[in-house]
Amino acid sequence: MTVEELNQERMDPDFWDDPDRAQDIEKRIAREKEWIEAWEDVKEQAEDIETLQLLAEEEDADMGDEIAAEARALEKKLDRLELESLLDDPDDERDAIININPGAGGTEGQDWADMLLRMYMRWAEENEFETELLHHQPGEEAGIKSATLNVQGEYAYGRLKSETGVHRLVRISPFDADSRRHTSFASVFVYPEVDDSISVDLDEGEIELQTFRSGGKGGQHVNRVETGVRLIWTGTLSDGEETTVRAACTQERSQHQNRRRARKMLQSRIYQAEREIQQREKEKIESQKKSIEWGSQIRSYVLHPYTMVNDHRTETKITNAEAVLDGEKLDPLIKAYLLTGKKDRDTSPV
Repeated sequence: MTVEELNQERMDPDFWDDPDRAQDIEKRIAREKEWIEAWEDVKEQAEDIETLQLLAEEEDADMGDEIAAEARALEKKLDRLELESLLDDPDDERDAIININPGAGGTEGQDWADMLLRMYMRWAEENEFETELLHHQPGEEAGIKSATLNVQGEYAYGRLKSETGVHRLVRISPFDADSRRHTSFASVFVYPEVDDSISVDLDEGEIELQTFRSGGKGGQHVNRVETGVRLIWTGTLSDGEETTVRAACTQERSQHQNRRRARKMLQSRIYQAEREIQQREKEKIESQKKSIEWGSQIRSYVLHPYTMVNDHRTETKITNAEAVLDGEKLDPLIKAYLLTGKKDRDTSPV
């Protein structure tokens, strides 16, 4: 719907009889206005660059560096707007929760999972998203056994949903005394964080509470007291399938706070499962977590004998693997995935 159509609904005398729908329309109007303002800003910046070019020609002035800097800034804004134009799913604008787990291989896989966690945190920082580490279980020697990261900001889930799947790393192992090449796997699962506008009834199933010592950072208190919380929900989804969903939180200093955060994570995961059922996807939420082994990866990161990141779903290849792992070159991979998804939607029968 256009802004005019949304405003027309707003004029209805019964508009606020349904507060939830009214608030949703208000949010959509605000987003549409922001979108229009963003494009007007881009248009104005393009005109400013044209003016600078004309001034440089007329006055025979050396303004190349200034014009180039303005052009780079404009290109960055255009890339972001183009990316956001692909995010048309209702959940795309939500915050994201990323769960990372290593595959088999002990320290190798755990170190690779930690590298992925760093990549997403660096990417979030680069894109001015807020992050919060909700759960972090360190490995014995290096890396992590599991981690859950909350990424907050506009379209966080829409941009990160491309990352769900198995990620494969090929490198000379820093843990191998003979400097042999190793292949490691880690799984990434991304889901939208629910808020107060979404109702998920956890009373429809049974919840088991487990507590444990958080470990790691947080001072002596979290290491001595069982502040960490794991919630395990067993219930039946709307398609009749009985399932078990888990969520753990170790970030907060009190068990009560961790329990509250874990409950919200549990609701988000159940919501995602129901959403996938409604969309009639072939794979349900648990079967999406493919076996973390050969042949199932969505993306390969090769650091030896050459450097290359290859997304096997879109065949997008980036030779600067280090830049991808630093979070700087992740957007082209995300954009290619979103473009592929848009083409599939455009060509699917109505």
